[in-house]
Amino acid sequence: MNLLETYGLKIPQILLPKDKANLKKWSVIACDQYTQDKDYWKKVEQEVADFPSTLKITLPEVYLGDSDKQDRINNINKTMKEYLSNNIFSSPVEAMIYIERTTGYGRMRKGLVTAIDLETYDWKPFSTALIRATEATILDRIPPRMEIRRDAPIELPHIMLLVNDSEKSLVEKTGELAKSKSALYDTDLMMNSGHITGWQVSDKDEIANVENALNQIVKKQTQKDGSIFVFAVGDGNHSLATAKAIWDELKTKNGGTKNSDGSISIPQGMENHNARFALIEIVNIYDDGLTFEPIHRVLFNVENLLEKVAEQFKKINCFVGIEEVSSEKDLANAVENSNADFGFVFEENGKVTYKVLKTNIQELAVSKLQPALDEILADCKKENIDCEIDYIHGTEEVFRLGGKNNATTILLPPIAKDTFFATIANSGPLPRKSFSMGEASEKRFYMECRQL
Repeated sequence: MNLLETYGLKIPQILLPKDKANLKKWSVIACDQYTQDKDYWKKVEQEVADFPSTLKITLPEVYLGDSDKQDRINNINKTMKEYLSNNIFSSPVEAMIYIERTTGYGRMRKGLVTAIDLETYDWKPFSTALIRATEATILDRIPPRMEIRRDAPIELPHIMLLVNDSEKSLVEKTGELAKSKSALYDTDLMMNSGHITGWQVSDKDEIANVENALNQIVKKQTQKDGSIFVFAVGDGNHSLATAKAIWDELKTKNGGTKNSDGSISIPQGMENHNARFALIEIVNIYDDGLTFEPIHRVLFNVENLLEKVAEQFKKINCFVGIEEVSSEKDLANAVENSNADFGFVFEENGKVTYKVLKTNIQELAVSKLQPALDEILADCKKENIDCEIDYIHGTEEVFRLGGKNNATTILLPPIAKDTFFATIANSGPLPRKSFSMGEASEKRFYMECRQL
């Protein structure tokens, strides 16, 4: 086992499209974005038209509840096979890829695309694995994703792993070395989402830098119990959990047995099976272009939601008061400049209303909000009310959806990232959908592929 494999990494066989002139149509935002905005995805369809595109080999989650879901999945698998057989891709490149992504907000994020060994990842709370989940995994979200991945011959990553690298030795220094060569790809992104450039990372000095950087990071991230916490899943928690579930399923079908710790043994001959690995992007938590944004909430068909949340907060002695403001700007400013206040947008007396729920919460604000919402939703279900919750990215979506179609949206306060790794190491995964790496349009765009 080489040093990369010791720390859960593997240099992948990267597939990129031959047609570099139309990469803008090829590259599409992660499927778990704009889940309440079919208009966005219709515009993407129009942009893509008849060109090869990652849109045609992924399933935007806005369509997960539609009756034609299975037909879409079948078409995705069919299209993947056609792309492989019709020479849509160039010959595989055995390499990592260093990327620079400039977003529509002018922020530039750096990343390193590579593969990780799913045997070194565990999503369960208080895991001591090299790669750990940052948020609680919602088990019922995994089976629909397994349906898509199970028969897929290609994977496309929107999984982003965070690394705690204040020295900027891994992603950034490797990038400096890789940029001495010509770029593998260089393109604008659709829907005014910025620009992306990628460089091949495969030379001896580049790989040596990755190994040396990992050695230093491991020294810093060795915990008191001797476990090593190298990477935290910043984005794509459920996608990575799905890849792990498919790998475990495959091992079981081929004679793998359950170990005492719940893991599945690797059947003989499957040690290097493609399904054992998953394509991801590594991002430094100290990247100047990386912002942590809260993931906001929208609830449908829940009357008097603000008052109900206030009552829940009174029970745990964290309620301070409710204040009405006159505009979107005032609400956004009030929440942004607070430690743990929430903004509510809903219709009252025939007009859209903006109110701030003030609290004295000292820890991560969502850790108190989500249990309150869960209890409120459970009560609604008991009364046979067709209520629903969704998770939305970006303040624009909060104000777009608030007050429409019996919706109440909740604007969450900012999230600090300087104690991120320590919090997870000490307290386990955060509540589900606690944070987002950037605004909605800044999320990862599909580009690189890998054959499964």
